[in-house]
Amino acid sequence: MNNSSNSKRMGEIVFFDVETTAPSPEGRWWLLEFGAILVCPRKLVEVGSYDTLIRPGDTSAVSRRFTDVEAFASAPTFQDVADKIFDILDGRVWAGHNIQRFDCPRIREAFADIGRAAPEPAGVIDSLNVLAAEFGRRAGDLKMATLASYFGIGKQKHRSLDDARMNLEVLKHCATVLLLESTLPHAIQLAAGRDGAVTRRSSSTAAAAGAHRPAAMAQTKLPFTPVKAAVLAPAATTAAARKSSGGKRDSLGKPVGRASAAGNKPVAEAAAAALPKVTTRATTATAATPFHMILRHSRAILR
Repeated sequence: MNNSSNSKRMGEIVFFDVETTAPSPEGRWWLLEFGAILVCPRKLVEVGSYDTLIRPGDTSAVSRRFTDVEAFASAPTFQDVADKIFDILDGRVWAGHNIQRFDCPRIREAFADIGRAAPEPAGVIDSLNVLAAEFGRRAGDLKMATLASYFGIGKQKHRSLDDARMNLEVLKHCATVLLLESTLPHAIQLAAGRDGAVTRRSSSTAAAAGAHRPAAMAQTKLPFTPVKAAVLAPAATTAAARKSSGGKRDSLGKPVGRASAAGNKPVAEAAAAALPKVTTRATTATAATPFHMILRHSRAILR
């Protein structure tokens, strides 16, 4: 295969699905059906398809949900169709619903059983992971049947080719919704909220808002320490001075100074020294705490 063919294959997308038996007690899964559609990535249209039943090693393990159980007895074995499946998958982008956890491992196990190397993808698009990250749980859950019912596409048949085609249609619908929301996010998100839909965007926004919301405003501390200044009324100050001087005055009517017990200062001076000092700092601190400072601090906390 030349380089141009390789480049072309790497740019193509193959949506595929497998149906299997239930796991045996030993954990063995048998492939029952493989179905795939080749999709043009620029137009998202189907340009080719392939599907086949596969006869399991134990035909008794075929589920009764298949209406044509007898058809498996004459179906080709996996070894018979391995070349075709390898050619469809190898070197292309693989796409499907939950394929990383289920379909891809089953394909690799089947090739290992026949002693062959498994095909390798150019990339993997798991629609379950993509929708979980971008679309959210608007439909209730992310099962293919639920999403198909939500968009009115139809009922899931659990047949490989039908499910691969349904997968593509579901992705188209989801992508359209996300495109419209990105164009008119406020209006469409509001409508989704009224319908009770849980979107990835709305749940992330709510979580972010909760993470930045303060636990309780009661825990908010003011950015200053209130200063309480004890200021005596002039009349009270004069009365205290008179009482401390004993009421005695000289011939000019001035209070007669009497030595204080501490430092031989006049009693009036000692009383004045004992009074709380009212400085301009207290007045300045009180004046520097208007209501807008509290609001400014509250806003800083809420950011």
